[in-house]
Amino acid sequence: MSTSTEVTTFKPEALVTGGKNYVSVNDDVSAPLERFPAKTWWICFIAAILAFSLGAVLAAQMFMDGLGVLGLNQPNGWGIFIVNFVFWVGIGHAGTLISAVLFLFRQKWRTAINRSAEAMTIFAVMTALLFPVIHTGRPWYAAIWLLPYPNQRHLWVNFRSPLLWDVFAVGTYFTISLTFWFVGLIPDLASIRDRAKNPIRKTIYTLLSLGWRGSNKNWSHYETTYMILAGLSTPLVLSVHSVVSFDFATSNVPGWHTTIFPPYFVAGAIFSGFAMVVTLLVIAREAFNLKSYITLNHLEKMNKIIMATGMIVGYAYSCEFFIAWYSGSPFERFAFINRAFGPYWWAYWIMVSCNVFIPQVFWFKKARTSIPVMFVVSLFVNIGMWFERFVIVVTSLHRDFLPSNWKYYVPTWYDWGITLGSFGWFFIWFLLFCRVLPVIAMAEVKGVMNLEEGDEKHDPSPLKEVPAHG
Repeated sequence: MSTSTEVTTFKPEALVTGGKNYVSVNDDVSAPLERFPAKTWWICFIAAILAFSLGAVLAAQMFMDGLGVLGLNQPNGWGIFIVNFVFWVGIGHAGTLISAVLFLFRQKWRTAINRSAEAMTIFAVMTALLFPVIHTGRPWYAAIWLLPYPNQRHLWVNFRSPLLWDVFAVGTYFTISLTFWFVGLIPDLASIRDRAKNPIRKTIYTLLSLGWRGSNKNWSHYETTYMILAGLSTPLVLSVHSVVSFDFATSNVPGWHTTIFPPYFVAGAIFSGFAMVVTLLVIAREAFNLKSYITLNHLEKMNKIIMATGMIVGYAYSCEFFIAWYSGSPFERFAFINRAFGPYWWAYWIMVSCNVFIPQVFWFKKARTSIPVMFVVSLFVNIGMWFERFVIVVTSLHRDFLPSNWKYYVPTWYDWGITLGSFGWFFIWFLLFCRVLPVIAMAEVKGVMNLEEGDEKHDPSPLKEVPAHG
């Protein structure tokens, strides 16, 4: 009698499909940069410009007429603008998480999606920073009175205010994220430089690539710098939206004064950020024929994170109600019951439906790997997370301690038009990014490719011989 032991070797799913080699990676990723934009790109770009122009015109009119043209009232001193600020800061969290945190944990599946996610972070933060300035109503006075520069007026900002902490947190986040994004671009910019035939184009990419030649010294400095920036970026994932949550949590307003806000806001930011990345990548892989690089394997992993963070957010919603009851404070209890069953019940249940119930379809692999399903779910998550910020801001303010002071907040078309303009601003930058810079990190993708035996010998410029090309 003989026994035999069968050994099963686990083979991970390929991160690049379609039998690609190093040359085809350069050709495929560089193609959108080297050809004239398609008609669809122009339609989207013009639509984004028109949306931004509408928002800019309405903002300029608001600056002349004053904040009275908005829906703000007493006690609703914060409205759609602060909702948008928190929303866009949250959108920017996925880029840093995908790039920095997953890089430190050596998750190779990040390589095809990190470039677009990083770009989204930069543009989302740029959009978020518009709203505190617009919300002042007179931004030229804000530059004079709010910035903490040395002056003889003995007038300084309140350093104990979380509103000021936002300036330092979001400003640091933007600076580090921009540096991290640009450093990661350098090897790919050198690849595009070497392919460029137009002298102006070649000069621009030569300047941006900072003299990259792909030498061992270049790669050593690059990897060290990238690791340091990843280490600096990682704490920002937790700190930035925690500081944003302090705008609410350090107040005495019922519905805001809760200690769960920092982790709850961070989970919600990752939740909404990943949903926006899925939305953009589903479009990009179709528009630029990148299905071999942005695979269903990548998107499925992101959908799992969306589902996990969605359940964390759902837990936070229920925890808020429990603490409101358990605290014994009638004001807290009223604030949360009012959220679910008061005048803004519709906003609350849109939030819960989009953020808690709809993502549960990702328990099923068929849904996680279906492009139409994930695209629709990601859109609903973005809608739900916007309404979450709306519920937090508006429902906590519109009914304060004095019933005689209660008032219903109704945004005007100035609020909605400027909000639409912010989306136009974001998509202008993202569409330009897709047009002039590689949406896939070519150098990093080549490092995780599973080349079949014999493929590399057909490649005239493999990574290990010509690092400047990837």
